[in-house]
Amino acid sequence: MFVAPLQRIASIPVAMALSLPRSLSLPLLAVVWFCAHLSPVTVADEADLALGESLYSQGCASCHGQQGEGVESEYAAELVGDFSVGQLAEVIAETMPEEDPDACVGEDAEAVAAYIHHAFYSEAARLRNRPAKRAFARLTGEQLRQSLADLYAHFAGNSWMHQEQGVEGIYFDGARWKEENKKITRVDPVIDFDFGREGPGEGIQPEEFYIYWSGTLKADRSGEYEIILHSTCSCTLDFGDSERTLIDNHVQSEGRTEFRRRIRLIAGRGYPFDLSFIQRKRKTEQPPASVSLCWVPPGGSEEVIPSRNLLSTSFPAAFAVQTKLPPDDSSYGYERGTGVSRIWDDAVTQAAVEFSQFASSELWPRYRKKHKNDSDENRGQLRSFLTEMVETAFRGPLDSETKQVYIDKQVDATEDDAEAIRRVCLLSLKSPRFLYPTLDSNRSKSQQVANRLALTLYDSLPVDDWLLKKIDKNELQNEQQVTAAAWSMVDDYRTRGKVRAFLYHWFHVASIDEITKDNDQHSGFDQRLVADLRASFDAFVDEVVWSEASDFRQFFEADWAYTTDRMAAFYGDAWKPAESAGAPLRRSVSDADMHLGVLNHPLLMSGLAYFKTTSPIHRGVFLNRYILGRTLRPPNAAFAPLNPDLHPNLTTRERVTLQTEDVNCQVCHVRINALGFALENFDAVGRWRAEENGRAIDASGSYVTRESETVNFEGAADLANYLADSADCHRAFVEAAFEYFTKQPVSAYGAETLDHLTDQFHRSGFKVRDLLVQIAATAASEPLMATEET
Repeated sequence: MFVAPLQRIASIPVAMALSLPRSLSLPLLAVVWFCAHLSPVTVADEADLALGESLYSQGCASCHGQQGEGVESEYAAELVGDFSVGQLAEVIAETMPEEDPDACVGEDAEAVAAYIHHAFYSEAARLRNRPAKRAFARLTGEQLRQSLADLYAHFAGNSWMHQEQGVEGIYFDGARWKEENKKITRVDPVIDFDFGREGPGEGIQPEEFYIYWSGTLKADRSGEYEIILHSTCSCTLDFGDSERTLIDNHVQSEGRTEFRRRIRLIAGRGYPFDLSFIQRKRKTEQPPASVSLCWVPPGGSEEVIPSRNLLSTSFPAAFAVQTKLPPDDSSYGYERGTGVSRIWDDAVTQAAVEFSQFASSELWPRYRKKHKNDSDENRGQLRSFLTEMVETAFRGPLDSETKQVYIDKQVDATEDDAEAIRRVCLLSLKSPRFLYPTLDSNRSKSQQVANRLALTLYDSLPVDDWLLKKIDKNELQNEQQVTAAAWSMVDDYRTRGKVRAFLYHWFHVASIDEITKDNDQHSGFDQRLVADLRASFDAFVDEVVWSEASDFRQFFEADWAYTTDRMAAFYGDAWKPAESAGAPLRRSVSDADMHLGVLNHPLLMSGLAYFKTTSPIHRGVFLNRYILGRTLRPPNAAFAPLNPDLHPNLTTRERVTLQTEDVNCQVCHVRINALGFALENFDAVGRWRAEENGRAIDASGSYVTRESETVNFEGAADLANYLADSADCHRAFVEAAFEYFTKQPVSAYGAETLDHLTDQFHRSGFKVRDLLVQIAATAASEPLMATEET
């Protein structure tokens, strides 16, 4: 019998295992972890397991498959999950087999549950039967965009962290730039001025003046933006580079005062811009001088570009590919670059051609100017430029054979430099060496580590000078060096952009772009308010992650939020700003009853609700799957919610209970409803309510943990307090973060990795930045681990 030896192994302390030589400690750690996670059924009586296997084969396998793999014509979903043996036994006794639920009850149901759990259902069984592997994958759409942006930045220059928000304005008396006429130099929070018939400042005549604004627009989210310039005077807007004119009204169009341009921007990137605004003398009377720089961000409404997205310095020129890329596979719970289709291939081709145009028109002249004193024999400057570009794209140096194919043959094929650049770009950017970032086993260990650090934290490739120097000096050779490099990369706009995207994913608001509600019931809930809600949500999660007092538990415990005057008017006193004056977006007053971190944030609550009513089911599914990381099987059949107009006397809780009372529904809804009901005090737009249909809200609920402990809640506050300290919630967050950042299953990095990272997360005081560093270091250390094992 194997029970006693395994129990003895499971009792070995982890610290003791770590003290052994690596060749012994790693396998032993895996065994220790596996034994520690065995459920009681693993060491159950062999007779019970044999009985369960026999009963399963006779009554269950025809629908679920011999190993729970599913049967297409019956129940196609794989039979896996996180119910305990006891919970499985209850489900089997109540619902299985469907044609005769009373056929398997009592000890038979317990035996079947024990066998299923042991053989293929539990996490331990899945790891035992099908150990996770790091899957081979291409760049996702976002990774492709980020990589091309950094490939451009390698030649144009890298950005930096800048603290001062706003945009620098230089004001002149007269219609052109003359140093002697410069009157004002200052940082304006935003560009939104109505000068009327007056001049813009002391010493500047209203009939004729010139203002030059310059700065950087910082995009927090990838997507399509609409840039809008309102101007009654002559104006030009250069965007992304001083040579790229986005809006040109230098010769003023009579009567035209609004100019709109759509452009795709990338999260975590800064785009330099300059705006020239000229009031010229005319013979006829001029309209009052006014100007505003606005945008419509993804999922937002038109607004003046806020100060928080403006930096008062000009970053180097930036590139954002405008080619529309097909969506990636999200069936893993995060985006993965798995499919290679004709549509994807065509999109990559278009992106490569688009990049080549900027490489030839902007990067090549910049490179040639910088290297004008270098020898140009046999077009040596062009060959050097292209070699540097391909080496950056391929994440490492080129050998002579590769250089011959990708550089020399293409340059020799044409005398036109631009054509040679296009050929090299198309060939290299469609190469597996670029599109499949883990094809780097022939690189140095430091290069491989840097490649994975950049991919994990930036979704990109390594281009920063300090990181390239570490590669050249081979200074990414051990855990301390890797962790130090990760710390240097974590506080970067690119990492911040990816963190924002991850939190949108984990809090399930990524797809909430447009929220509409019944105006009769929720008058005033419009797209301007939704834009404020999004800004409020963004500012809060940024505060939790990036402040010195960073603490993950504040996502559920914080008794304040960020708010605006518009939000305060709609949501009431709890949403009033703590200070009467200041920036449009500022901290609210503290109210522990109304503010529960982001758990009850109106953006989340309104997104997880219907047009008129709340949706405890949507909220419960969200809490189970995302916040607590629990498995929910898909419903047996799609159904529409009961129309509240047909049941006017029922509360939402009563309607949902009525609709899901069937025993087959209750298998999942006993878990879903019990969590969703806890948020019923917050209506379809996230406003607090004590009653519905004249009756007191019942917001009681419960949750059964992975350890089969039942936790009861009297409402959202109890739920928030539980989540802040919940081991299930902490584990779910760590696992989701790891898999979002690495695009790989966490168990593929070792059976003990998730437990190890979660423990480190606890010991760090739940600092999200520390977790990000540990995730990046874990993913990046793979090449070093391979060396040690060899």
